[in-house]
Amino acid sequence: MILNCWIVDDEPLALSLLESYVKKTAFLRLTGKYSNALSAMKHIAEEEVDLLFLDIQMPGINGMEFARTISHRTRVIFTTAFSQYALEGYKVSALDYLLKPFSFDEFLAAARKALEWFEMTVSRPVAETVHENIGIFVKSEYRLLHVLYEDIIYIEGLKDYVKIYTENDPKPILSLMSLKLLEEELPVDRFMRVHRSYIIHKNKISSVNKNRIVIGKKQIPIGETYRKQFKAIIEGK
Repeated sequence: MILNCWIVDDEPLALSLLESYVKKTAFLRLTGKYSNALSAMKHIAEEEVDLLFLDIQMPGINGMEFARTISHRTRVIFTTAFSQYALEGYKVSALDYLLKPFSFDEFLAAARKALEWFEMTVSRPVAETVHENIGIFVKSEYRLLHVLYEDIIYIEGLKDYVKIYTENDPKPILSLMSLKLLEEELPVDRFMRVHRSYIIHKNKISSVNKNRIVIGKKQIPIGETYRKQFKAIIEGK
């Protein structure tokens, strides 16, 4: 997993040091660098920022005020020379608090904490929300895609990934998330789990051949666990 990160610090030397630390860390990608919170605030809503390395004492808007304005999905690691802000930092759900001057090892430990948080919490990324009950938002290749329910033919689970097959694209949408998590986000009146590795759109079924569902040219197996429920739905019970 790669985390898109920004660094915000009004001290040029600190900014330069943080940039060098980020570039030495394989799972971090630097996508923004700002010398004040106000400039960062103007752009953060337009981009996908996973992790923010944020100084606290800065002119204008300080880091603590800035942290309270950002999306809950952007995690913060404070970088400051003042220890008295530590408690307040945790009140705004900061993942860590690096006290200047800090070494690369200390930086890396904090960054790994962030990586672990994303891996455990997001199973990256989750179908984030339902929009007017017509579709879902999923993350794919660092983009947020709105996928309409009626465009989905079926979904295949591959361990930590899902492939969402749609009517309008021969290539599936690949997203890092669990099939179970996606199943919980889909409306049950349209979708059904028929196998540990497959969810189908009920209205896209062409035919049923023994223990296989035919959708277009694809034959999807019906798992033993799901056969009774599937049969009941097909028979209209």
